[in-house]
Amino acid sequence: MSGENLPLVSVICNCYNHENYVLEALNSVVNQTYTNIELIVVNNSSRDNSAEVIRKFTQKNPSVKFIDLPENQSHNIAFNLAFKKSKGEYLIDLSGDDRLLPDCVEKQIGFFLKQNKNVGIIFGNARIINENGNFIENYFAVDNDNKVRNKKLFETTYKNLLAGGLCFCSVAGMMKRGHFEILNGYDEQLFFEDLDYWLRLSYQYQIAFMDDFLVEKRELRSSLGNQFYKKNDFAKKINSSLRTVYKKAIKRNNKLENKCLLKRIHYSMEKSFKNRNFLDLLRFSVLEIRCRIGV
Repeated sequence: MSGENLPLVSVICNCYNHENYVLEALNSVVNQTYTNIELIVVNNSSRDNSAEVIRKFTQKNPSVKFIDLPENQSHNIAFNLAFKKSKGEYLIDLSGDDRLLPDCVEKQIGFFLKQNKNVGIIFGNARIINENGNFIENYFAVDNDNKVRNKKLFETTYKNLLAGGLCFCSVAGMMKRGHFEILNGYDEQLFFEDLDYWLRLSYQYQIAFMDDFLVEKRELRSSLGNQFYKKNDFAKKINSSLRTVYKKAIKRNNKLENKCLLKRIHYSMEKSFKNRNFLDLLRFSVLEIRCRIGV
């Protein structure tokens, strides 16, 4: 799929200490079968040699926009900054250690163009790989035909996301620019971006699932997802952001929606207890009471 008449897709790649992987990430974008792509790469004040790797890449690919941040920022701030410099009608949030499959964007655009105007995000499946790029597992379990077993993915709604029964791989998603602008982008007060944005979008608009593999997501020990509920500074920041997300949801929810949210809060409480994060457990418990009052 190629041609200037096709929608422009902005791929924003956020790199922090990914010198061993960022070249793979960037090459996976420029080698897409879909050609109308704008690539913006952000070096988020990496402490390794990432900046030099990116500079050499941009010398060979002068159309790539390079933002070299002098101070480390949250992912949300870095992405919003790059977004303001982008022009694409559709957006992909790519981490510097992940890889798009060669026909990822072509499949996403083909699927998105078939959706109604209220769909603000589409997402698909991902293959999880290790530090060496070797396959570990599929993000969503599949049958012998490589189709997802969990059919609830086709009904990714606000209530389902609230309850925590569904979660998708953000790098396997594509967002529509118009919705991102209406919702004022990522919340820069939060330590992570995905859950809050999915909830805010699905409260007003729609999310659609396409049953196909789109990306390879690298599983690193230092990955943000591996820090959830652990007893360290990352976990504290994550739990603090989770409570902010829950508070925002409680305010906008009706009684049935708060009942759904209770399930996710209970999960946070269980994880905090398991990891002996007793102060976080107490704080989640207070939120649980507030949510229960709204049921």
